[in-house]
Amino acid sequence: MGFQRIKALPSPDEIREAIPLSGEIAKVKQRRDREVRAIFERKSDKFLVVIGPCSAHNEDAVCEYVSRLAKVQEMVEERLLLVPRIYTNKPRTTGEGYKGMGHQPDPRKEPNIAEGIYAIRQMHLRTIRESHLTAADEMLYPTNLPYVEDMLSYIAVGARSVENQQHRLTCSGVNVPVGMKNPTGGDISVMLNAIYASQIPHVFIYNGWEVSTSGNPHTHGILRGAVDSYGRSIPNYHYEDLSYVAEAYLEHELAYPALIVDCNHNNSDKQYAEQPRIGLEVMQSRRRSDTLNGIIRGLMVESYLVEGSQRVDENVYGKSITDPCLGWEDSEAFVKELAEAV
Repeated sequence: MGFQRIKALPSPDEIREAIPLSGEIAKVKQRRDREVRAIFERKSDKFLVVIGPCSAHNEDAVCEYVSRLAKVQEMVEERLLLVPRIYTNKPRTTGEGYKGMGHQPDPRKEPNIAEGIYAIRQMHLRTIRESHLTAADEMLYPTNLPYVEDMLSYIAVGARSVENQQHRLTCSGVNVPVGMKNPTGGDISVMLNAIYASQIPHVFIYNGWEVSTSGNPHTHGILRGAVDSYGRSIPNYHYEDLSYVAEAYLEHELAYPALIVDCNHNNSDKQYAEQPRIGLEVMQSRRRSDTLNGIIRGLMVESYLVEGSQRVDENVYGKSITDPCLGWEDSEAFVKELAEAV
């Protein structure tokens, strides 16, 4: 037998009842949702910065990071809207390795998805309570979304998931902006088709139900670079790339056309220290073109308390155990430079 049942998982309703949102936190979420949507609807001139660890593997370190970010948000609130990355499920290129807190709440122990579901909801709730910043998470598994959906103000669909039918249809029922990354091969048409699919209504099977959705007009694109047939990085953040994608995007006549530029991954060739340079080049491109100034609504940055990355067994507090990240001092300086560049 190929599958062995380990245990029945709690339902989303059971998890929400066990770890509920207070009325105060719900109001914070509503306010933040309005602020994020306003950027994509061109009702706000603020620039969105989705920033935080590659993966969130330690609750205390993540909460400390987000609390520090909240203080920086106060400094730049006139120009930037900061959304912390709290990615609780991690895609793996080969399938091996740490798959995120939702899968493995303690990266030094065996997987325990039942405990992981409680852990990720508790972490999201704690960060909102301590910082009043609602977060972004990656929708790696569509069936997991209901466990945290009521806490998120932004959702990303990764380069390996963007062509998947279930991801696209699920996003059509989400009530917050969703960023669709270009695929690892770089085909922009895949990203644009995913955006269109998410913006229109659907009827499909979701978590044991036949459901209908209304479409999500705030679905948009994320440029994260690509790889060629030899696995070499191909960036797509330069002026010419942005202009080409913007033109193709506008030809599709999608609702609220918008792009976010991912400063890491194949745009930086995973050279995390290059992220500030890349981000500031994007800001310069916005200033050179009215079209780009309108369509580029934000950046995505991988950042944590300690720069670089580590093995799981090194146990350095606030340092990534997946992709290397920008350290806190450089991150804070970068955010302040972005505020000046808007």
